[in-house]
Amino acid sequence: ERLLKGEDLAPATAPVVAPAEPATLLVANDMDGTLVQEQQSLPLPRDPGARGRALLLKLVEIYAAEGAMHPIPGVPRAVEQVFLLPAQSVGGSKGRGATEALGSTPGGQLAVVNLSGAFADGHPAGIEAETLTVLSICGTLHANLPQITQVRFLVDGQPRATLAGHADLTRTYLTTEAVATAAGASSVGATP
Repeated sequence: ERLLKGEDLAPATAPVVAPAEPATLLVANDMDGTLVQEQQSLPLPRDPGARGRALLLKLVEIYAAEGAMHPIPGVPRAVEQVFLLPAQSVGGSKGRGATEALGSTPGGQLAVVNLSGAFADGHPAGIEAETLTVLSICGTLHANLPQITQVRFLVDGQPRATLAGHADLTRTYLTTEAVATAAGASSVGATP
């Protein structure tokens, strides 16, 4: 009787499951070096950082699937976190790529994508493969969260020079670079 007295008899509330929403993923295609828009219906959280992470985990899941056009070995928790911060002006910094001198959209946000070390270590090496992955991440974030104008990368919470030996992870990527690649207006291999 004492145990039952202390027990809360109120019904437990079911966890809130996010409703499925339309989402646009920019999926890399190794055959022609482009990003292809793919429409999905995904349950997405309201929080923008959690939403970004959910989108990127779905993108990585597509790359890990058998017969993927941009194969990357599957890694659980490939994207650890996505943080959103106010975007900083990137024009005029020494040592930055020419595309960064273009500036950013006023009021835009910087997404900091924290990748897992297992994902980065298992990523296929090569400038085109790595650049396509980076640009598809940038493009997917911007397509679904248009306020994101810049993207930076960390691996296991730390800065890392490259993804798998080639794509520069020390720079800030403008999301317009991914949009240009998706439109076929830019060469994937032309990174600073």
